[in-house]
Amino acid sequence: MEFLGVNITEWVGYLASFVLLLSFTMKDMRKLRMVNSAGAVLFVIYGFMLSTSWPIVITNAAIFAINMYYLSKHKS
Repeated sequence: MEFLGVNITEWVGYLASFVLLLSFTMKDMRKLRMVNSAGAVLFVIYGFMLSTSWPIVITNAAIFAINMYYLSKHKS
């Protein structure tokens, strides 16, 4: 499946990259971790769309878990 001549898998990769880069413009650490987590989830999806690219899936799942740990730690 393609959109504007680019397949959907690549669009997910571009979106994940954009969201990840956007997270690094955040000054507030909580917002940074939330946006970065969204980028990590998109990269996990992208990794599975690439016929399961385990390095991408594992690394971004770990990043997501670390972000969730620190976000939950700051709530208490």
